[in-house]
Amino acid sequence: MLKINFFLKKKTHFYEIDLVKNQHLCKINLSQKKMTRQKETLGEFIIKNQSSFQFSSGELSRLINSIRLAAKVVNHEVNKAGLVDILGTAGDTNIQGEDQQKLDVYANEKFIQTLTKRNIVCGIASEEEDSFISINSQDEKHQNKYVVLIDPLDGSSNIDVNVSVGTIFSIYRRVTPVGTPVQLEDFLQKGSEQVAAGYVVYGTSTMLVYTTGHGVNGFTLNPAIGSFYLSHPNMQFPEDGNIYSVNEGNYLDFPLGIKKDIKYCQEEEGERPYTSRYIGSLVSDFHRNMIKGGIYMYPKGSRNPNGKLRLLYECNPMAFIAEQANGKSSDGYIRTMDVIPTELHQRVPFVCGSKNMVEKVEEFMRAHGE
Repeated sequence: MLKINFFLKKKTHFYEIDLVKNQHLCKINLSQKKMTRQKETLGEFIIKNQSSFQFSSGELSRLINSIRLAAKVVNHEVNKAGLVDILGTAGDTNIQGEDQQKLDVYANEKFIQTLTKRNIVCGIASEEEDSFISINSQDEKHQNKYVVLIDPLDGSSNIDVNVSVGTIFSIYRRVTPVGTPVQLEDFLQKGSEQVAAGYVVYGTSTMLVYTTGHGVNGFTLNPAIGSFYLSHPNMQFPEDGNIYSVNEGNYLDFPLGIKKDIKYCQEEEGERPYTSRYIGSLVSDFHRNMIKGGIYMYPKGSRNPNGKLRLLYECNPMAFIAEQANGKSSDGYIRTMDVIPTELHQRVPFVCGSKNMVEKVEEFMRAHGE
């Protein structure tokens, strides 16, 4: 007797056919099997959940789609790094005094270009630009309502060595009257006023993770068809973690409270010592810690007396995501999203991750301070 199992795809079901051959007899049995439900695309997810966005439903779709489109273009170039002349420095420095990488400049141009054409953003502030960019609506009456702050390519110094990098974005409603040009005060809002924030990580797979204040969801790019699919619904930080991410090369320059916390992480007691993991890309370190449980720290020091990370482009959006994912973020004392911005490129100390781990840092900072 010969038994052969094979599958035929018909419409939305699989049919299993057993072909039994026994001398002069052939018998076919059909049994219907349901197909595994396909994951939602980013577009489908936005449409299904847009009622939870407190403003006009179509606006969220256009905003996130702008980010999605630019991210796909940048992802394509990131994946070609090493094959085309896009590695290395561009020969300029940005407003932070850092050497601009060629991909920094490219990513910055693509995000600005894409956001400008969507007729929804009235202003863009980028880590790579000296000042904000004012964008008029298509009717030239300044009717657009949102400002976007963006770090186009976080961790770009890792590009040359093929290590994960990312994009961070933050979205606010303007506070100045619609019908007037965008002003600096539209950008200098507390993190608690964000209406959406997210990041794209360009790693072994490309993921877009975002929140509108109703949880955090992650979408993975299928490069074969160019669509993002919901792969990580309702992402959450574990309350406790066992990973700490900090540049320990600067240990001697850290505040005493941070030094105490690092030593605490290294002690052999209970679940400790914790594992040290530091990539040097905020997006990558944050993404890993959110999935596995951990803390990211970039404190101030004598070389960076106010901290190094930018409040508006990096800390606020990551703090918003962290809090929506059951995590916590502060400067060691004050909640990150309660800090009142005073300038576009303001820097702050940054501690972010699993809630209990951040609270332990705050405990050490209160007890030992600077």
